Amino acid sequence: MTAFAIATIALGPGALGICPMPGREGAYCKDIAAIIGWGPALVLTMATTAELTANGASGIGADLGAQGVEWRHLPVPDFGSDSAALQGGWGGASADALTILRHGGRVLAHCMGGCGRSGMALLRLMVEAGEAPDAALGRLRAARPCAVETEAQRLWAVAPAGCF
Repeated sequence: MTAFAIATIALGPGALGICPMPGREGAYCKDIAAIIGWGPALVLTMATTAELTANGASGIGADLGAQGVEWRHLPVPDFGSDSAALQGGWGGASADALTILRHGGRVLAHCMGGCGRSGMALLRLMVEAGEAPDAALGRLRAARPCAVETEAQRLWAVAPAGCF
């Protein structure tokens, strides 16, 4: 069993965090406590409902909400780069995340392993905040080397607004 860890990347006055799914290693409550301790204003869950259920994390939205943390579920299949939920929810989630970051807050993203899907979401936020795509990917991978696992994920993250 590996220790649950949150990698942190500065973005403007705020910070982004990326981590595996809480409960993936069997310590859901401990992992949620670590997330709460990290202090996010918003958590983006990129994992599917089936993945959450299989790992004992189906209550994540309620558990975060009880601690005053906003939660957005934008499920994308493992190794995927798109879904109806992502298309329908990204605009609002992104606007909220960028506002939080501009005011010095923290935004955390997770998927199953804390690599591909969560990495593409954070890369997209970095690019939307004005960072050059290659530089942003380099900074993200310096903190979490496995971030953004597929070319399709990278392309989604660097696409101009309205092109996905």
